[in-house]
Amino acid sequence: MNIIDLIYKKERENFSPYAFLTENTKGRDFYLASDGMRTEFQRDRDRIIHSKSFRRLMHKTQVFLDPEGDHYRTRLTHTLEVTQIGRTLSRALRLNEDLTEAACLGHDLGHTPFGHAGEGVLNRLYHKGFKHNEQSLRVVEKLERNFEGLNLTREVRDAILCHTGETPAKTLEGRILKFADRIAYINHDIDDALRAKILKQTDLPRDLIKILGVDYSERINTMVNGIITESDGRDDIKMREDILEAADKLREFLFERVYGNNIAKNEEKKAEFMLEQMYNYYAKNYDFLLPEYENIINGEGVERAVCDYIAGMTDRYSISEYCKIFVPNTWKEE
Repeated sequence: MNIIDLIYKKERENFSPYAFLTENTKGRDFYLASDGMRTEFQRDRDRIIHSKSFRRLMHKTQVFLDPEGDHYRTRLTHTLEVTQIGRTLSRALRLNEDLTEAACLGHDLGHTPFGHAGEGVLNRLYHKGFKHNEQSLRVVEKLERNFEGLNLTREVRDAILCHTGETPAKTLEGRILKFADRIAYINHDIDDALRAKILKQTDLPRDLIKILGVDYSERINTMVNGIITESDGRDDIKMREDILEAADKLREFLFERVYGNNIAKNEEKKAEFMLEQMYNYYAKNYDFLLPEYENIINGEGVERAVCDYIAGMTDRYSISEYCKIFVPNTWKEE
């Protein structure tokens, strides 16, 4: 019996009856021969980790634009925290940890520079709208690997698309991603806001802290346990009602006190202005796009190519490109 057959046997024997068995995958759009060592979801995980889009996440904003401190989250560290929470949930519920892990690692590959500020600019300017979850799917299906895509399994792609919005993922493992994403950002954004002195510990609503916990670790444990106790042995992923209500209220508190705070967002208007100027410039001067975008221009239009190009930028690369276009170089005598 080879390694993959042993893994399939272990899944059948140990997984919850509601788990998605790897051997039941609907597969990929294009045939990929087995390597005899890794299951399909393990290969998806590796393809994502080795992609350029994944590496670029380290230089993309989570909440704080271009923070000077070394310990603020980036889009990459957010992704890793989501993955850790997702794996914990999947393992506790005896679900397919490999599927959960791959989906978590890939869920934000399409995020723009400067976080949701960049997403808002592209959504406003592009006539078809722009959502980062749809762009993440587009990255793995079309843009990665020199516009050939990563050729991921359908289950992982479904989870990536459905990690935000009203449509639930088809698998429980995909539904875990949606909860893990929210648990991660609610808690690490509070942690970063405390570090930035935007919030003090005493600012956190007492009634919510009483339910969820005083510190970062305790709140995550409460939310994770609230999902495990409510979802174990059931064909759905839910959070215990009182914990869910408290988590939602804490999220609303973040929108009021952190996401719109002048300290956290004092450079956001500049970033939005910069990306809008670049969008309009590239839309008129699309020869400046990389040659690889020619097929997208011919097939889907210039603005679609501009969206893809800007969305793929890191914060610092977009600043560099803006300076090349709009900031004159100083003249030096030879």
